[in-house]
Amino acid sequence: METTPLWTPSEERLRNHPMTRFRAEASKRANRPLADYDALYAWSIEDRAAFWDLVWDFCGVSGEKGERRLVDGHRMPGARFFPDATLNFADNLLRRHGADDAIVFWGEDRVRRRLSWNDLHGLISRLQQVLLKAGVAPGDRVAAMLPNLPETIALMLAAASIGAVFSSCSPDFGPQGVLDRFGQIQPKVFVTCDGYYYGGKQMDIAPKLAEIVPALTSVRLVLVVPYLGRADAVAAGLANAVSLDAALAPFAARPVETTPMPFSHPLYIMFSSGTTGVPKCIVHSAGGTLLQHLKEIHLHCGIGEGDRLFYFTTCGWMMWNWLASGLATGATLLLYDGSPFHPNGNILFDYADAERMTLFGTSAKFIDSVAKAGLRPIETHDLSSLTTMTSTGSPLAPESFAFVYQGIKHDIHLASISGGTDIVSCFVLGIPDKPVWKGEIQGPGLGLAVDVWDDEGRHLGHGKGELVCRRAFPSMPIGFWNDPEGARYHAAYFERFDNVWCHGDFAEWTEHGGLIINGRSDATLNPGGVRIGTAEIYNQVEQIPEVLEALAIGQDWDNDVRVVLFVRLRQGLELDETLEKAIRTRIRNGCTPRHVPARIVAVPDIPRTKSGKIVELAVREVVHRRPVKNIEALANPDALTFFADLPQLQS
Repeated sequence: METTPLWTPSEERLRNHPMTRFRAEASKRANRPLADYDALYAWSIEDRAAFWDLVWDFCGVSGEKGERRLVDGHRMPGARFFPDATLNFADNLLRRHGADDAIVFWGEDRVRRRLSWNDLHGLISRLQQVLLKAGVAPGDRVAAMLPNLPETIALMLAAASIGAVFSSCSPDFGPQGVLDRFGQIQPKVFVTCDGYYYGGKQMDIAPKLAEIVPALTSVRLVLVVPYLGRADAVAAGLANAVSLDAALAPFAARPVETTPMPFSHPLYIMFSSGTTGVPKCIVHSAGGTLLQHLKEIHLHCGIGEGDRLFYFTTCGWMMWNWLASGLATGATLLLYDGSPFHPNGNILFDYADAERMTLFGTSAKFIDSVAKAGLRPIETHDLSSLTTMTSTGSPLAPESFAFVYQGIKHDIHLASISGGTDIVSCFVLGIPDKPVWKGEIQGPGLGLAVDVWDDEGRHLGHGKGELVCRRAFPSMPIGFWNDPEGARYHAAYFERFDNVWCHGDFAEWTEHGGLIINGRSDATLNPGGVRIGTAEIYNQVEQIPEVLEALAIGQDWDNDVRVVLFVRLRQGLELDETLEKAIRTRIRNGCTPRHVPARIVAVPDIPRTKSGKIVELAVREVVHRRPVKNIEALANPDALTFFADLPQLQS
């Protein structure tokens, strides 16, 4: 076990942090001193009604709170937070006005744009008028297949201002992937673009749109956002389509009108990855999303007015929704679209330097790739404004923790976070007044009764088990779309343990009160009946210089399960006996003999989702000669073909 933390917050930092001020207010509400985060956390679970009431007040939520804070709080699902409250999500994100930056946008090295708060208000107002003219009413769906543009944020807020429900994906989705998502929710308006940039290339999506638009029979209006300068031409080839500029032309900017809606009114429809079937349509509420995001962004991350918030994400990943909520704190959003490594791997650090970034949000894979590329931003960029770096998407390897402090910045709060689309937020994340330990997530978020349970539903203080949440919380989904009896919703999260949210992550507590996520529990390996998390293997293998990335599955073999490891090697290298031995030795010494794979196979590519997560389950299905139900969810579906009928796995 590590004896020295990688980072400890300074007294000066804590003195000015929103979490410190919040804890002082919470002590008054609790009528007792809450001396540290652990005491604050315990109170937030003990009195959830008072805790979420304080989040509302402290973060300055705009709306009518009503009298009741929590009804049927013992039921999961079934608990209702702020059942009498009304608010509008857009109203809460648009409290600032003026000439300061609301949004800064970089599209690789091709495009630079800035929108002031006044610009953003004006664009939202005009978009709102376009939607109203198209007949959009509360509860109607607005679907967007867009890059991470300022217009995407503005469109979402225009829809929310009316009480419409917003749903998005990125333009790199294939036609069937888009239809598998939006075809289920029957949008009234569909918004897309005329193409996008990736890796310095212009990507034409007109052929895809020619398949998608006719199949979305509920759509009354198609808007084409100009990005490559071809919006009019693309719109001309589609039914009921017009360029965004033409649609906006008749409308002048005016104050944005917002309609108060119930706390639980639907805001977003989001989608599961869909790698094992048609994606689940997860419906999230405006009030629950707002409170949870304010808690995470303002309290846990310390972001407020004057800060500059960045997350590397597409509009098909829940971190886009999380990033958008940063406007509610008064922060400036820094948006980026395109390859994070074009043209030379430095562009996101160039962005951080040029725009005085406060929080740099990214994925574990990005940090690993920066390290393996030999980049050292600590020596090449001015990152003095950067106070926090967050990592999610997959478990962050211990060596990646160390690299951030050695290669990016010494004095930074590195917060490994984990949650998901299912809750549009985090179960476990950074805690500003605790030290950062190598390889560990700092702890559970305020108001979330997180635990690790064994198969019998008992608390596991040590050892690996299921990540659960024992009590209801505001950002639980309202339910699934087209699931009127709630059967699919219940089966997804509450079938394993009655009245307890089972998240599907394989996790363990640490000696410091933090957590380690060992991968998805449905991808857990079971050789000889011993449960092994795939992340444990990756943490060892990906430290080997020859290995760029890895993927492990359990293969049914001889009435048991054997571990099979696939590795993608550096260009020009081959998997020989020496490298195989080095991999096995590293895994045996870093984990246990049980973790050592029975077979190691070199592959040219590792299949992953659009948000960059490797897809162990899809590979497992291919190896076992079972069909993969939805390859449209993959960013690189061709990579799967290599895993079929491998001779190395036939003996």
